[in-house]
Amino acid sequence: MIEVEGLHVRFDDVHAVNNVSFAVPRGSGFGIVGESGSGKSTVLRAFSGLNPDWTGTMRLDGAKLGRQREKQFFRRVQMVFQDPYGSLHPRQTVDRALSEPLLVHGIGDVEARILRALAEVALPPSVRFRYPHQLSGGQRQRVAIARALMAEPEVLLLDEPTSALDVSVQAEVLNLLADLQQRRGLTYLMVSHNLAVVAHLCPMIGVMLGGEMVEQLSADDLRHNRIAHAHTAALRALSTELEEP
Repeated sequence: MIEVEGLHVRFDDVHAVNNVSFAVPRGSGFGIVGESGSGKSTVLRAFSGLNPDWTGTMRLDGAKLGRQREKQFFRRVQMVFQDPYGSLHPRQTVDRALSEPLLVHGIGDVEARILRALAEVALPPSVRFRYPHQLSGGQRQRVAIARALMAEPEVLLLDEPTSALDVSVQAEVLNLLADLQQRRGLTYLMVSHNLAVVAHLCPMIGVMLGGEMVEQLSADDLRHNRIAHAHTAALRALSTELEEP
C-alpha cells in the first residue's frame, strides 16, 4: 500500500532524511522510531504532502506520488497529530470538526456519519456540541481520530498519537487504534520515540538515527532481542514494556 524508495529531504545544509526505503503492505502497519531530530517525523511529513521538498520515489497503492497531491490523495490518506488540543480548532465544536471533512470531500449523510463516528471511537453523542477545552486529553484524541476517519481513508499517518496523553489513557487509545485497524482494514504508518507503543500496533519497525534508517526488524524480533544495530539495542534498553504479555 505504501512504498518509499531512496527518500532524501534536505533543509539548507542539513540532510534530514538520507536514502530511506521501506514498504507497508495493505492493512498492516509500519512504525518509525528514533530520538528527536532523527528524521522520523520528516519522513511522515514528506509522505503526507505537508513537506513537498523531497527527492526519491513514493507510491500509494502502486501509484507514484508527486510533490503536489491530488484531492483524492487526502481522502485516502489522513493524519492524526501528536497534540489533539493543537490540532483541533479551539473555537469549533466537535460537530464542526467532524462535519468539515465531509463538506470538503462532498460526502453526504452528515448527521448519521457523525453519530456513527463518535460511537466508533467510544464517545457519547453528548460530546458532539462541546468545544475542545471541555474535553479531556483522551477524548480530544478520540475526536481527532474520528475526524481522520470521516472521509473513510485507507491509510492513517500517526504522528506520536499518544505521547501527549497520560500513561493511563495511552493504552486505551492504542487499543482503539488496533481495533479500528482490524475492523476497517486500515494501513498505518506511525512515528514514535517509544518502541513499546510502536510494537503494539506495527508488525514491522524501522529505526532511524541521524536521518538514516539503520535497521528494519519485526516487532517479534524486537521483543526477543534479535537486534542487529547498537542504536536499536539502546532504544530497547530504555523500554520496559516490550515483553509479550
